[in-house]
Amino acid sequence: MSDGTYGFGAPAGRLLVRTSRAGLGRKAGHDLTIEATRWSGNAVVVASEPGKSSVTVTVETGALSVREGTGGLKPLSDADKAQIERLLASEALLDTAEHPTITFRSTSITGTPAEFEITGDLTIKGRTRPVTVHGGSDGDGMVCGWATVTQSAFGIKPYSAFMGALKLADEVRIEYAVTSLEPLPGAESA
Repeated sequence: MSDGTYGFGAPAGRLLVRTSRAGLGRKAGHDLTIEATRWSGNAVVVASEPGKSSVTVTVETGALSVREGTGGLKPLSDADKAQIERLLASEALLDTAEHPTITFRSTSITGTPAEFEITGDLTIKGRTRPVTVHGGSDGDGMVCGWATVTQSAFGIKPYSAFMGALKLADEVRIEYAVTSLEPLPGAESA
């Protein structure tokens, strides 16, 4: 990866949220894969001095789409997916009307382009908390990785039903894969 300033996001990248079930009734529910369909970011890469590199990402909260539900007593229907998407947008969860974006801004980067950690500030629903993102590059332009986010730290109460017997785990896993980093117009890349 060459030094420079790059843009990335959908559609040349995927950003997924993976939930898991908890509680006594977890067999009845689904582990969800939710995709952010509108998101973008930029990276300033200084390969020889990763600490001088930086990353920012913005996700539109109203652009989260349920892609898959695994497990459960019955398959997840299209109507179920639409209901989950409405719940995600609601004031009880992401409150997309009041908080239209989720942002991440790096505060430090360590490692190499092949394997790195990015520590930064994640802001969801107006609350900012530190998060560590793990990742790497395959050398052919593919950059991928993951982070774990605790919903309650951002004022999000994980979904529950049946008096708490079925609920989503508080921690969700965020996964990303970027297939193309595009030099930004006017940015120099070596």
